[in-house]
Amino acid sequence: MNSIGKDCDELKKQYDACFNSWFSEQFLKGRTDDSACAPIFRVYQECVKRAMLEQKIDLSKIGAEYSTRSEYEGAGSSAAGGKQQGSKS
Repeated sequence: MNSIGKDCDELKKQYDACFNSWFSEQFLKGRTDDSACAPIFRVYQECVKRAMLEQKIDLSKIGAEYSTRSEYEGAGSSAAGGKQQGSKS
């Protein structure tokens, strides 16, 4: 599936590849640290936000901003969202 913005398609492919690799090679073996994909996720997320703004999709109507768990850990919160949600062991 393509991304919401054509400019984001390659970033989406990179993130999907990273996530799929992490999921099969790490998560399914009990290693839940998802920080390996966090950098590409942030770049892809920003691209999607720009595409939504360009298409005049009101971001304020989006209930919660999705991010990586590691970003929330740095802020001291236990909330998480997006594909990379999980708990560290």
